[in-house]
Amino acid sequence: MVNSDKTIFTLPVRVYYQDTDAGGVVYHSTYLDFMERARYEWLRELGFDIHSLIQTHKVIFMIRSLNIEYFKPALLDDLLQVAVQPTELGRCRITLSQHMLRGEVTVASATVHAVCVGADSLKPVSVPAPLRHKLGKLS
Repeated sequence: MVNSDKTIFTLPVRVYYQDTDAGGVVYHSTYLDFMERARYEWLRELGFDIHSLIQTHKVIFMIRSLNIEYFKPALLDDLLQVAVQPTELGRCRITLSQHMLRGEVTVASATVHAVCVGADSLKPVSVPAPLRHKLGKLS
C-alpha cells in the first residue's frame, strides 16, 4: 500500500511460528527477510516486478550495505507494517529507509543501499530510466 504522499510503501506481514525461536520471538535475521519482501513488493507496486527488471531492463538490484537497529522484539502472531521509503537516488544506486511497526511502536528500522547491476555482468549500471522517472524527485 502506497501512502498518500506516494513515497512510502507499506506491506503488512504476519509473524508465523516458523519466523520465531522457541520463546515466540522473531529471529534477528528474519527481519531482513520481511524487509526484502517489502522492497520486492514496493518495486512491483511501481510497475517493476523481478521479471521485467531482468527481461526488459536487463538489471537486478543487489544490496551493497544495510544498517539495521532493533528496538522492540516482534512476537509470534504480530501483524507488522513494513515500510519502504526511497531517500536518495544516484546514477546506479538507491538508498532506502525501512521501518517495521507493530501498531504505533517501531520494532526495527534500517537504511539500505541497493546498487543496480547488469543482470548478466553483475557490474554497476544506471537505474533504468522508467524507474528513475518514477523516483525522479529524489535525484
